[in-house]
Amino acid sequence: MRLPRLWPTTVGIYVAKRFLGAIVLTFLVCSFLIFVIDLVEMLRQSGKYGGVAGWKVAWLTLLRLPAYTEFLLAFGVLAGSIGALLMLSRKSELAVIRASGMSAWQFLRPGLLVAFVLGVLSITLYNPMAASARAYADTLFNQYFGREVNLLQAGGAGSWLRQDGLDGQSVLTAASAARGGIELTGVNAFVFDTEGRFKERVDAAKATLLDGYWKLENVTVARPGEEPVAYGSYLLSTYLTPERVSDALGRVIAVSFWELPGLIEVAEKAKLSTANLRLQYELLLSRPFLCVVMVLLAATVSLKSFRSGGVQTMVVTGMIGGLGFFLLAEISRQLGAAGLVAPRIAVWFPITLALVATTTVLLHQEDG
Repeated sequence: MRLPRLWPTTVGIYVAKRFLGAIVLTFLVCSFLIFVIDLVEMLRQSGKYGGVAGWKVAWLTLLRLPAYTEFLLAFGVLAGSIGALLMLSRKSELAVIRASGMSAWQFLRPGLLVAFVLGVLSITLYNPMAASARAYADTLFNQYFGREVNLLQAGGAGSWLRQDGLDGQSVLTAASAARGGIELTGVNAFVFDTEGRFKERVDAAKATLLDGYWKLENVTVARPGEEPVAYGSYLLSTYLTPERVSDALGRVIAVSFWELPGLIEVAEKAKLSTANLRLQYELLLSRPFLCVVMVLLAATVSLKSFRSGGVQTMVVTGMIGGLGFFLLAEISRQLGAAGLVAPRIAVWFPITLALVATTTVLLHQEDG
């Protein structure tokens, strides 16, 4: 009488280990390939902007790696799940498990649990580590190559930053940025009063973000109907803080999951666009469920008996299905980033659609 109670547990642990091993192996192989590609790029940068020791380039590349590879988890789960199920089928273990009376939903449960846990760990632990490593890598990149990304013009020439402060709104741009966006040079700002009326234009050689305001130096202020006036310094109020400006102006790839809610709140208060931040937050929240969908997608093409042939067709079908889903998800994400669709809908619609489709296919395969 004990065997029925122990059998599912024993099989579940065994299947879970198979899934975990295959997923981790796939993830490590893909990570190694990305490391090699990025290492080549860093070596090119080293040759272009000045010689840097090989170990420093390798260390910099290693620090950048987690931020790139965390997005590979879904693909790793898909490919690893297909591999795990095919290996179980090749050794006839899958046939034995099914012959014991376990349905597909029962022996897939350990794989679904593994995928969900990996998704949770990726957003709660791996993502903060990747964000911290990427921020440190950007600092080292600036030290090694003497260059820093111009945050204000990351989206192209002529980018403008709209912000709010105690004295009203302002719109500014700069020729370049340093120290993660805290220091700007070649600054032009249009200042409005609290009623939204244009008040003055401010041109400054340099601006430094302090607590609650920008300190502009070597300033020329032009007001409507008046001659331009030169000042040594000028204070421009803002709700941005030195701790948040680089994230607000920069890339969400360097923002931790735990920091995103606070950053969204600050960006909204400063009248900055939060579409990309909200989109990133929803993407992270959905990752565990995305991993579950990948296991279900793998199951739809991998439950056929290995001896019946057509293994290559199953693998190719699974990969094509995965690529089709990722393409749909990317299109939906772009719609969300453009503001055409709410971030929550842009992220969850493809996942929900894939979940319904894969569940329907599995029900048809199992129950006809």
